[in-house]
Amino acid sequence: MSLDQLCINTIRLLSVDGVQQANSGHPGLPMGAAPMAYTLWTRHLKHNPRDPRWPDRDRFIFSGGHGSMLVYSLLYLTGYDLSLDDLKQFRQWGSKTAGHPEYGLTPGVEMTTGPLGQGFATAVGMAIAEAHLAARYNRPGQEVMNHFTYVLATDGDMMEGVACEAASLAGHLRLGKLICLYDSNEISLDGATSLCFTEDVGKRFEAYGWQVLTVADGNDVAAIDAAITAAKAEGERPSLIVVRTQIGYGSPAKQGSASSHGSPLGPEEVVATKRNLGWPEDKTFYVPEEALAHFRRAVDDGARAQAEWQARHAAWAAAFPELAREWADGFAGRLPEGWDREIPSFGPADAAATRATGGKVINAIARNYPALVGGSADLNASTNTALKGMGDLESPALAAEGVEGAVGGGWSYAGRNLHFGVREHAMAAAANGIALHGGLRPYTATFFNFVDYLKPALRLSALMELPVIYVLTHDSIALGEDGPTHQPIEQLASLRATPNTVTLRPADAAETAEAWKVAVERLDGPTALVLTRQKVPCFDRGVYASAEGVRKGAYILKEAEGGRPDIILVATGSEVALAVEAQERLQAQGVPTRVVSMPSWELFDAQPAAYRAAVLPTEVKKVAVEAAASLGWHKYVGTDGDVIALDRFGASAPASRLLQEFGFTAENIVRRVLLLLGRG
Repeated sequence: MSLDQLCINTIRLLSVDGVQQANSGHPGLPMGAAPMAYTLWTRHLKHNPRDPRWPDRDRFIFSGGHGSMLVYSLLYLTGYDLSLDDLKQFRQWGSKTAGHPEYGLTPGVEMTTGPLGQGFATAVGMAIAEAHLAARYNRPGQEVMNHFTYVLATDGDMMEGVACEAASLAGHLRLGKLICLYDSNEISLDGATSLCFTEDVGKRFEAYGWQVLTVADGNDVAAIDAAITAAKAEGERPSLIVVRTQIGYGSPAKQGSASSHGSPLGPEEVVATKRNLGWPEDKTFYVPEEALAHFRRAVDDGARAQAEWQARHAAWAAAFPELAREWADGFAGRLPEGWDREIPSFGPADAAATRATGGKVINAIARNYPALVGGSADLNASTNTALKGMGDLESPALAAEGVEGAVGGGWSYAGRNLHFGVREHAMAAAANGIALHGGLRPYTATFFNFVDYLKPALRLSALMELPVIYVLTHDSIALGEDGPTHQPIEQLASLRATPNTVTLRPADAAETAEAWKVAVERLDGPTALVLTRQKVPCFDRGVYASAEGVRKGAYILKEAEGGRPDIILVATGSEVALAVEAQERLQAQGVPTRVVSMPSWELFDAQPAAYRAAVLPTEVKKVAVEAAASLGWHKYVGTDGDVIALDRFGASAPASRLLQEFGFTAENIVRRVLLLLGRG
């Protein structure tokens, strides 16, 4: 048996044994894809097992996360902080080897994968980050950012819509350092892919603008090596390498069958497979010394490659100290000094839609926060999220081809405005990739109702604790005539139910500025800024409490006359102004009323119990007002409180008419309060 074959079979059988011992998992993918993974990791991948966070390492994303034993085997064999005992604890409580790879849990795992398509789309974001950072920081003869992003994807990944969106974007951007190894085994969980998937994937990717290469035999290491070499040499286009494999390769009874996809081979078939591959039948988790020594060359090779890079980086930093400071802040996730110094103050004269105020704030921040990059799903004019004068992130090759807008437009990978197109899902997944890559801070933007299109990627932002900022405008039925297809109802409840996500719905310009500060300062999870289309008043903070109360999630905006309320009105966003108007009317009728602005449930819930009790004392009845689903509000108003909300879809009409018809008026709030107090 050749050394290559010995190493490949080591990967295969470690994967088989891990799944069998756990009596759970997916052996088929690692068995079929082992040759391509081995070839990439031993002949091409630039990485240092002793420093998995080295900024200029190649990134490897395993999009088919169900085959996770493949990655765990590679990480152990090449010398990462993962032991053979860790492999033996596959899918067990407290282990480093979860059922699907988890970022932050296992050293060397670049992202959490498992939901198909997400890894592929996130890899596109990583390649975007590499292209941008290279354009911004590299100088002639002094390159500090120059690496590839590799992704191993499956038939299932290729079926997912998010992968299609992301592939189209990557082709447009000419991300030449993005290389996808496509494990084309024509088997999915239910059986042959011919049941549902008969397209020519290669031709589809050619139409996207990718280079497409094919390896007819997935066991041919030389052919795989040559294809990866050709992909690396391309430069102008991302590359798809279609590798024809057999799922469950080596299993006499299950090779090429869906039965090897998501279940252990079984004790008898494990023995038969080892016999078929020339492996000791009585040994589990067997690693030949010769194979381990070959894999472990990665430790010295990686240390040497990183040392060479560090020498280049030191010379570059000495020549360009300002750039070096930016770089250091970006990769440390550190906010530069004075990042918020240009954020304006807002007062009563600044009545505006919070989306418009948000546009002013993001531009003020961006001028002093070089790491901030992002864009919208073809909605910059509506979400107000364009960074003015900061360039469009586009391939400079487009200008040479005479593409309209590129010629004379100064298009460059150094631009900070990303044009994601109408691709909400890929936008959010790419933002995850930008955040994971390091060095940059991404934001995205779309209409709030369309958060449903990107929710799976937002969920991964939360799961990986990534500081992606989601700007979500047109936040209620008050967007008006576009009607119920564009009017969010249940979306606030959905975001609030997502762990490790902070949602902020500011009431006015001052709260919007504070909400942006909270979002930028929050570095351990995603933050959603939910903003209005319609104009809202800006409160006089000499009369009303400071907007700094946003940081606590909820605060007393205006206390009741005499300081002892009979009723508390709790509202968010544009409904806060209605609550303030209702307060004036109620107090004119002798009802002392407190108004609480509650832009963030999550931030409020994180406050000490004493603060929460002071803002929302249990002994005082409460009415919540929010133009969205009522789900969850009784946690704050109690069973004896009331909620003015919207538990049905909206309608097409001018905003003022909709708000009146659905009860979002000061008159209706007053009526409901009086009924609750028994005075109606």
